[in-house]
Amino acid sequence: MKITQLKKTFYRSILFFLIFFNTAHSQKNLRVNKVRLDNNLKKLSTFGMNEKGGNDRVAFSDFDIQAREYISSYLNNLGVSTYTDAAGNLIAKRMGKKKKAKPIAFGSHIDAVPNGGHYDGDVGVIGGIEVLETLVENNIITNHPLELIIFSNEEGAIFGSRAIAGKIDQATLDVKTASGYTNGEGVRRIGGDPDKILQVKRTSDDLHAFLELHIEQGNILNKKGLDIGIVEGIVGLKWWDVEITGFTNHAGTTPMNDRKDAMIAASKFVLAVNEIVTSIEGAQVGTVGRIKAFPGAPNVIPGKVITSLELRDLDGGKIKRIFEQIEERAHQIGVDTKTKFNFTPIDATAEPALTDIRIQKLIEENAKKLGYSFMTMPSGAGHDAQDMAVITPTGMIFIPSIDGISHSPEEFSSPEAIEKGVNILLHSILGLDRTKF
Repeated sequence: MKITQLKKTFYRSILFFLIFFNTAHSQKNLRVNKVRLDNNLKKLSTFGMNEKGGNDRVAFSDFDIQAREYISSYLNNLGVSTYTDAAGNLIAKRMGKKKKAKPIAFGSHIDAVPNGGHYDGDVGVIGGIEVLETLVENNIITNHPLELIIFSNEEGAIFGSRAIAGKIDQATLDVKTASGYTNGEGVRRIGGDPDKILQVKRTSDDLHAFLELHIEQGNILNKKGLDIGIVEGIVGLKWWDVEITGFTNHAGTTPMNDRKDAMIAASKFVLAVNEIVTSIEGAQVGTVGRIKAFPGAPNVIPGKVITSLELRDLDGGKIKRIFEQIEERAHQIGVDTKTKFNFTPIDATAEPALTDIRIQKLIEENAKKLGYSFMTMPSGAGHDAQDMAVITPTGMIFIPSIDGISHSPEEFSSPEAIEKGVNILLHSILGLDRTKF
């Protein structure tokens, strides 16, 4: 009797091992379908493509609504349920084996800037759909539930992910977007309910992790000939309006050494920003992107100039220190040019968001396993992952952008690059399914 029982235990152990081995082996060799992926990207691009080949699928527009309806229908046909939350986020959910396990979320956005490209955001969303379809057709059910999130109005206000992070207030709802609707009106158009916006908020208890696949929107990976960027963090940014006050006077009768020319001061300021930012080691950037002189006549010395200042870096403290240097230099420029500088912070601040080091290592392991070249890098642009990182362990995957072009009809990433990125997304999700946080 004991020998029979031992045999049963032995054979059962062998069976469990074979099942585990076969599952692990099949998952290791799992790859996404490049042709289907490319076709689905092209199909999505038809919603909002203009005569110039650009993308006019701005948030809350008719094109946005049509694309969402198409995506919902496609996912439903796969057997994946979808719903729209109060913030207008379109969410697809596939149940896992463990009902009490927290969902693994992944996704991006499908809205675009006016006359934008067809890869920014779209790659992460269509890539997420491809991951789900690959799992469905291979009969792979994860332990954790899976959630594909198509965030609302990323380009206009990084709205949907901010709502999930609990950062939306009435002032944000009242902001008018590129579609002509306010955020509140737009959310209603796509099936949300701004009156219940607070119900969208999630915490660390609600999600296991979050992943976003995105085009780099820069030229680093492309120039280096690398396949994958492992994002170490998304830079914080701060904006200021800079008002420079001099004295308006006649351009013909006022000697050069007797002028209080605000434009001369502004010119020195622009050069000073570049000099200070580039003199410090690191990947920080500083930009003066807007300038306007008053009264703006060719025969009048400008008595006032209003310009802008933007600083970005992964270290919020570093941004502060660079600004202090710029402010000090501006004061000296004011003394030298007989003008006065005034800096006003603008409510466009985003704090730096670091990705989870464990997920970075997981992405790296998958890149090595799949034979893809990679590097660790910061993201210089804002993304939905920036807000998701506040509430759950977050990772971000970049693929190359040809010539670093984005927010343009010329934006492009090759089908081969996209396939590699989605394979990394797929295997990272499967890895997260085996990872405890």
